Amino acid sequence: MRFVPTRIHGILDYVIGIILIISPWLLGFSRVAAAQWVAIVLGIILILYSLFTDYEVGLVRTIPMPTHLVLDIIGGIILAISPWLFAFAALVWVPHLVIGLIEIVLSLVTERVPAHAAVGGLT
Repeated sequence: MRFVPTRIHGILDYVIGIILIISPWLLGFSRVAAAQWVAIVLGIILILYSLFTDYEVGLVRTIPMPTHLVLDIIGGIILAISPWLFAFAALVWVPHLVIGLIEIVLSLVTERVPAHAAVGGLT
C-alpha cells in the first residue's frame, strides 16, 4: 500500500540526506573512516538525485519517480549492509542499518506518481 505523497517523500529525501552527511559527528562515528564516508557519500548522492527527480521538490525534474524509488531501494540496501560489506560492523552498524531500512520502507510506501503528473502534467 502506497500512502506517502511524493511531496512528503521529497522533503524526507533532503532531510535524510543531510542527516546522513552529518551523522558521523552527530552519532559519534566520525573516527571510523569507512562508516563516515559511506554515510557522507550516500547522503550526497541522495540529495543529488533528489534534485533531479520529477516530483514537487525536484529542481531539474528529469528522473521519473519510479526510477527515484528504485534508487532509494538500492541506496537503502547498500547503506543497510555497508557495516558488514565494508567491515566496520564491530565499531558501528546501528545508524547504517536503521537509516537504510527507513529508506527501503519509505520507498515501498511512497506513491509512484507525483501530484502534478496526476492532474495532467501541470506543475
